[in-house]
Amino acid sequence: MRNASAELAPNLDNGQNLRTRTKKTALAGLMLGAIGVVFGDIGTSPLYALHAVFGQYGLNLDVTQTNVYGIISLIIWAVTLTVSIKYIGFIMRADNKGEGGIMALVAQIKNERSPVRFKGFYIILGLIGIALFYGDSTITPAISVLSAVEGLKVLNGNFDMLIVPATLVLLSFLFWVQRYGTAAIGKVFGPVMLVWFMVIGLAGAVRTLQHPGILHALSPLSALHFAAGQPLVAFLSLGVVILAVTGAEALYADMGHFGRRPIARGWFMLVFPTLMLCYMGQGATVLADSSTLHSPFMALFPQPLQLAVIILATAATLIASQSVISGAFSLTRQAIQLDFLPKMHVIHTSIKERGQIYLPAVNLTLFVGVVLLVVIFGSSARLAGVYGIAVSGTLAIDTLLFLVVARTLWRKPRWYIALAAAVFVTTDALFVLANLTKIPGGGWLPLVLSAGALIVLHTWYKGQAIVTAERRAKEGSLQGFIDKIRKSDPPITRVPGAAVYIGHHSALAPLALHAAVEKLHELHERVVILSVRITTAAHVPEDKRAVFNDLSYDDGISQLKLSFGYHDTPNIPHELERLQGTQPELDFNLDTLSYFISLSKVVPGNRHNLAGWRKVLYSMMSRNALSTSDYYKLPIERTIEMRSLIEL
Repeated sequence: MRNASAELAPNLDNGQNLRTRTKKTALAGLMLGAIGVVFGDIGTSPLYALHAVFGQYGLNLDVTQTNVYGIISLIIWAVTLTVSIKYIGFIMRADNKGEGGIMALVAQIKNERSPVRFKGFYIILGLIGIALFYGDSTITPAISVLSAVEGLKVLNGNFDMLIVPATLVLLSFLFWVQRYGTAAIGKVFGPVMLVWFMVIGLAGAVRTLQHPGILHALSPLSALHFAAGQPLVAFLSLGVVILAVTGAEALYADMGHFGRRPIARGWFMLVFPTLMLCYMGQGATVLADSSTLHSPFMALFPQPLQLAVIILATAATLIASQSVISGAFSLTRQAIQLDFLPKMHVIHTSIKERGQIYLPAVNLTLFVGVVLLVVIFGSSARLAGVYGIAVSGTLAIDTLLFLVVARTLWRKPRWYIALAAAVFVTTDALFVLANLTKIPGGGWLPLVLSAGALIVLHTWYKGQAIVTAERRAKEGSLQGFIDKIRKSDPPITRVPGAAVYIGHHSALAPLALHAAVEKLHELHERVVILSVRITTAAHVPEDKRAVFNDLSYDDGISQLKLSFGYHDTPNIPHELERLQGTQPELDFNLDTLSYFISLSKVVPGNRHNLAGWRKVLYSMMSRNALSTSDYYKLPIERTIEMRSLIEL
């Protein structure tokens, strides 16, 4: 007789191996998707970064060994410190239930249980960082795609007139495909970017082997030697070296789409080494022939291959724009859930990954802004002169908020914070100061774009605080109102059926409930007073979302509290269906259930410390926000909206 355990063991091993292979396959798929979506921006910086340092911005550097080694070394160590060490090594560990981006840091600080002092200051700082990211999201697609299409001039100067029209066509295509989601886009873009990184890495390696002396750029001593000989030039060059690290914040913001592990592996196994080889290869090419300085990237490739490389570079720059667009979607959704922006229509593009979303309003706004920049500036060289301020500001704010989280929430020792600040804050400060010199030459543009975004964010944040306070004053205590209903003489008329009254706070009586009792003098036989709370956690598990309260009386009136994370999608009918059978009071016919919503119509008044134009702006945003019924996925035919006026 055979041993049963011996027969079972191979099956167990096969099952374990199958799970292991499945996990590895899933990880490889996420890595490929991350390569296609996350690294596009930073992966296409070699197209314009070195040319911008030497040929633009008024530096007029001579092509000498010291200068080339120094600049390449500055680029390599800027990327190493900012991306490899700061973001992947430190900041990306400060996720909020798997979600990244500056909003994840703000959410952790904003948490009501967070012991952070001066929360208001850090929240405003976070809003500034978000606004700067929006400015960056507008400029990046314009400069990236323009830089690739401009490669046509290398082949034939007569193509110059086609650059802007071709760029606009390509950008229109990019924003059009956003509706299909990052998962579908990643499947297409992933292989393209894989080829891109392998091609630029191989080309850079060949040139490096031809001029092995460029390997000296790997040493930070080359950067220090360059800076010691020309301190002012080295400082000003940081304003363009920042181009090599664009995409670092998008890499963090897109973490919710793919996860930290696939992003980190994709970076260290492919993206980082190929980028370093490409930059060193360009340096070697320029040293061998200074005439290639006008297009050092294209000079990496022999003439017969340049057309193919231009096509590949164009595809890569479209993908580069994808990383900041996806990041803008993620950031906006988080801002909506945390009440920094009005509700917008959010489309989920994947049934497996909750973070993969599409926001039509954000997509259209970015598209209009990008088109205007392409038409106004017309070349990547002109845009390079205004690029960097938003990027450097965002990087610096990320660092500051991370240090707050590390010290206050993680309880890291003071020496840890001091060491991190000495390295990261100093680096960020140099980048910010160097980029401030761009303001007179057009650097004011991203600041204006960011200021506009900040005004919108802060106006909504401030207006919501005022409206919420006004609502609470009108609503009053829920328990007190329920007691009033029970003591009503004559008793309130109870009509057949069940109804859900949706309120803004679990301790307050919804204004719709006030209207039903005080104006209509009737209630359904079964009433559920429901409140929805968006937490500062990214996700709340389904089994922890609902808290039921029968309000200590058997009269058909009960209370339900639902909690969602800021990356969850509130769907009240789905939650009520899921809760069927858990409480007798919740067992009603969902097909005939009525929903009552309390809506506030905001009218500008003379009250409160808010400028008149900001009151008008808030009122306009409030009117155009996604309706509460759509936001909570309520059935239109059984939803009654009851409005009340709130003076702002």
